[in-house]
Amino acid sequence: MRYDLDDLRLFLHVVDEGSITAGARRMSLSLPSASARVRALERHAGVELVIRGRRGVRPTPAGSTLARHARDVLVQTARLDSAVASYRDAPAEPLTLLAGGSAMHRIVPRALISLLREYPDLDVAVSESRTPRTVRMLADGKADLGVVLDDEARDRGLHTEPLGDDSLVVIGQAGGILSGRESLTYREVAEHPLVGLDAGSSLRRWIEKYLGPHAPAVRYRTTAADLGLVVALAAAGAGLAVVPRPAIDPGASLDVCSLREPWSRRQHHLAWGTTVRTSSTATAALAEHLRLAARAETGRHPDVRPAAPNLD
Repeated sequence: MRYDLDDLRLFLHVVDEGSITAGARRMSLSLPSASARVRALERHAGVELVIRGRRGVRPTPAGSTLARHARDVLVQTARLDSAVASYRDAPAEPLTLLAGGSAMHRIVPRALISLLREYPDLDVAVSESRTPRTVRMLADGKADLGVVLDDEARDRGLHTEPLGDDSLVVIGQAGGILSGRESLTYREVAEHPLVGLDAGSSLRRWIEKYLGPHAPAVRYRTTAADLGLVVALAAAGAGLAVVPRPAIDPGASLDVCSLREPWSRRQHHLAWGTTVRTSSTATAALAEHLRLAARAETGRHPDVRPAAPNLD
């Protein structure tokens, strides 16, 4: 039996998303075309691969087995492509990945570690970039992939898919002024000394953009270029901090509260550039490792835990 690699890719997307519609979107296919491909795959296999329901689809035991082996086949295909490419006269140009500061903190490093270990002949040029610039670079064909924020990348004509939560939360020293609070407004946060990222950071600009000219006056005790340092300073009691939820280690000793502002609820999206290389197996491999890294981060943060009450 012979399987088409694009059909296997589509089937994996359908299984991962639990929806033929979402799987079709990730492959830039129409729903009728994707449905026909899945049915053809079932006819080819001779067994039912997915159970269709009102709320989406789920794999049958045969479908789960196919998905597991299809993932291995696509990984091996990418390795084969990379190995053969290494014998060409001119080395392939590195893939270009752009991401904001939050994604660069955990998702991108996690993805690169696993990707570069698995593909020794693959090179990736990574740069920190705010979403508006990333969108322009992708649209101009100057980058292959980008991790962007949904609000700033919407309706830009790029192929995107949800990657993971990047909502903003307030953190402070365990047992401190956040104790017993589940949520705050930004104005309440601004009543206390803060620690934060540098003024030119994408996070500070995001907050200032939504607060506008009527933003409350804020006292920053100190600012830093590193998100991990900001979290450490807040945990040590230097001040409150507004940070993306994925920046927090679930085992860290600090209090966490959600922000009530709608603009605090953000979503990371994976966006593709317009170059021909975006359909390459190397780009597909990078995208898959970013997905896996994002899923691992989501598993670390199943929800936002409110600060524990102060019992003193």
